[in-house]
Amino acid sequence: MTNINDLPTVYNPTETEDKIYKFWEEKDCFKADETSDKKPYSIVIPPPNVTGVLHIGHALDNTLQDILIRYHRMSGYEALWVPGTDHAGIATQNVVEKKLREEGKSRHDLGREKFLEITWQWANEHKGAILDQFKRLGVSFDRSRQRFTLDEGCSAAVKEAFVTLYERDLIYKGAYIVNWCPRCQSAISDIETEYETEQGHLWEIQYHLKDEPGAIVVATTRPETIYGDVAIAVHPNDYKYKDLIGKTVCMPITGKEIPIIADEYVDKSFGTGAVKITPAHDPNDYEVGKRHNLKPVWVIDEKGCMKACDDVPAELHGMDRYEARQKTLDWLNMNGLLLRTLDHEHNVGKCQRCNTTIEPLLSEQWFVRTSKIAKAGIEAVEKGDLKFVPERWTKNFLGWMSEMRDWCISRQLWWGHQIPAYYNNETGEMVVAKENPDPSKYTQETDVLDTWFSSGLWPFETMGWPNTNAPDFKKFYPTSVLVTAFDIIFFWVARMVMMGCELTGQVPFPTVYIHGLIRDEHGQKMSKSKGNTIDPVLLIDKYGCDAMRFTLTSLCTYGGQDIKISEERFEYGRNFANKIWNASRFVLMNIDGVDDKPIEFEKLTIIDKWILHELNQTAKTINEQIQSYRIGEYAQTIYDFFRSTYCDKYVEIAKIQLADESLKANTQRVLLYVTDAVMRLLHPVMPHITEQIRQLLPAKFDTETIMKAHFPVFSEKFVFADEAEQADTVFETVKSLRNVRQSFGVPVKSPVDVKISADEHQTEIFKKAEPYIKRLARVENIEYIDDKTVVKQAGSAAVGNAKLSVPLAGLIDIDMEIARQNKKLEKLVKEKSSLEGRMNNKNFVEHAPKEVLEQTKARIDELIVEENTVNDLIKSLKA
Repeated sequence: MTNINDLPTVYNPTETEDKIYKFWEEKDCFKADETSDKKPYSIVIPPPNVTGVLHIGHALDNTLQDILIRYHRMSGYEALWVPGTDHAGIATQNVVEKKLREEGKSRHDLGREKFLEITWQWANEHKGAILDQFKRLGVSFDRSRQRFTLDEGCSAAVKEAFVTLYERDLIYKGAYIVNWCPRCQSAISDIETEYETEQGHLWEIQYHLKDEPGAIVVATTRPETIYGDVAIAVHPNDYKYKDLIGKTVCMPITGKEIPIIADEYVDKSFGTGAVKITPAHDPNDYEVGKRHNLKPVWVIDEKGCMKACDDVPAELHGMDRYEARQKTLDWLNMNGLLLRTLDHEHNVGKCQRCNTTIEPLLSEQWFVRTSKIAKAGIEAVEKGDLKFVPERWTKNFLGWMSEMRDWCISRQLWWGHQIPAYYNNETGEMVVAKENPDPSKYTQETDVLDTWFSSGLWPFETMGWPNTNAPDFKKFYPTSVLVTAFDIIFFWVARMVMMGCELTGQVPFPTVYIHGLIRDEHGQKMSKSKGNTIDPVLLIDKYGCDAMRFTLTSLCTYGGQDIKISEERFEYGRNFANKIWNASRFVLMNIDGVDDKPIEFEKLTIIDKWILHELNQTAKTINEQIQSYRIGEYAQTIYDFFRSTYCDKYVEIAKIQLADESLKANTQRVLLYVTDAVMRLLHPVMPHITEQIRQLLPAKFDTETIMKAHFPVFSEKFVFADEAEQADTVFETVKSLRNVRQSFGVPVKSPVDVKISADEHQTEIFKKAEPYIKRLARVENIEYIDDKTVVKQAGSAAVGNAKLSVPLAGLIDIDMEIARQNKKLEKLVKEKSSLEGRMNNKNFVEHAPKEVLEQTKARIDELIVEENTVNDLIKSLKA
């Protein structure tokens, strides 16, 4: 028997959520069994950076994953959700180096071994912190399987992957133009480069022809790279320069001789139509140089400073690239070679981590031949083995996959997976292997792998790969779905698909569920610098975890649109949580002493059958919505059912039935059954409050926790279509009669009579519903009349094809009501005449926008209907 004192009158989310989460942990509720015979369902968490803290994006992403995991766990699947963190190469190294700088040290002062020791210590202290924060979100991931992208298992997987891809000629080492960050002192990939529009300049510089009069004018945005020029290029079809192709020019300042070449890469409309070719410092120039066998000249070093080499004037050696730019411009201007300076808006690449301007640099790096391994991912989409939800992201994914350049995977860092390549100390011979063939003779490559390389293996390295006989790999791989925002489809999703297909022969997940990004109420991206971020921990403290989860979920659209949000919107979730608590408390008070017998179907009333029918249909809808990733619609469906269908209608009517001893016991059983089912339907999105309420229900359940209870599904035995129609008539009738009362100012406590004109079928429904109509609408007498009978001095309403008339004599002052209606009629006629005058005005019709004319016509039609209705009412009142 439930003690109502166990349920406080005011819901305390903090107390409830902390207590319930500890209960789940103590009962080991999140642990998946790899030996189970149940069908597997698995998700891997997008691993947050070890440097990260919980933000509102995490709250949304992990709530959606948790909904899917809890739903499938309750639906009979063996559900595994793998948590973990990413070692975040550049980000983590930057954090540790910053601490060292505060102590007046650098990583080079410590040496690689000591620096890694300190970095590991920092990572071990922090890698569990963000996952501990995730507990506040109510997530049900399996902490016994927690992983770190630099742990022993992941390291073994990375070595296996690298060696395998190298042996298949899918990884190579070579010189190429890469995005180089002078601040991070490392190459970074295209996807780690963000572009910002900047107002710069276009400088037109004169290059004199060798041994003859004349010159060619070149337009450039980077005069400091002039010392690395190896040619001037023009378009082969540009008539302006056709006689200059093949001639030689002398470079400004240095006098070095370089050729004028023709290449279709040149845009005739840009600048002067002639461009300088600097292969060591521009990716497009590098390709032109390869086509024309031009040797690159490297004039800017890894620190973004001018190299101390013969091609660079001695005065510029070691000078910052931007200082050297100004010095170069000064020299050109002084010698009359700088002809013009134009304002020029262009995109400038920035390092995603530190916002330093990227330096395109010719460098020897390690690459993956992505064009080859991308094919399997493209085929998986085309064959239907991989789908995106919403489907519109498929086109973007295929576009990226088909246009990928080779992926630069080496980073000049110390923190990360050190590349498993070894060089003979004497001969320089390179060996790629999982282990050093002979540490006394071979030295390992100093570069580490791009963080996204190890992240690309995440769905299967966390399952035990490369051991394909590992229990988790056999049971849970491929995973069931990947949930993520669209901003890392190219960063991460594409790499996982490529790696999964190449190394395991399978797509790592059949579905990618894409949700939008959270933005502020004005649609702006959230950032600390703008001061518009929302801290989810503070939201949970103020509104409760379940309230936050429900609010975020309800704002998700199937189309994956971005979500505009402000803190005030979370009151919606808190109000709903309070409604759940208070309604459940009322139910508990009224089912105290309920027996443990099943519902007696032969004793069900019309309204009992209606609520069971509606619950059944709701369960069907919700299952379909979750299975098709319409998660926001799921939240709205359960909200509408609980508030409107269950609380506002059934619970109110249940009060009437509970007062009848002959109906009380079965009504209690129905209340218990529906409350339990609703808690199970709600559980995936609002786990804590539903667990708490279900534990207080006076029933013997098969499972100790709601997490292991069966998710409600559609059942034919709860289909009561006829009774549902009858109940809908009750509610529509009550609503219509209440509107009549309100329209005429009939006091709520005054009983009314109703005369009903309906066909035989509807009349039968009304007769069965009479007890409810009388009680809920305060109706004293109901009389059935034919459609020819005129009820005088009455207010009326329509329910379906039936007409309801409420005699008003004795309930209101008829004369005063006639006067009120005449006044209303006068206003309607006046407004209609005004609008008709506009439509009869030729000038208005000719000049007003089309939508204004349509709105005016529509309003006139509305006024005509209202006018006729009021006229009919006045006639009735005067009769």
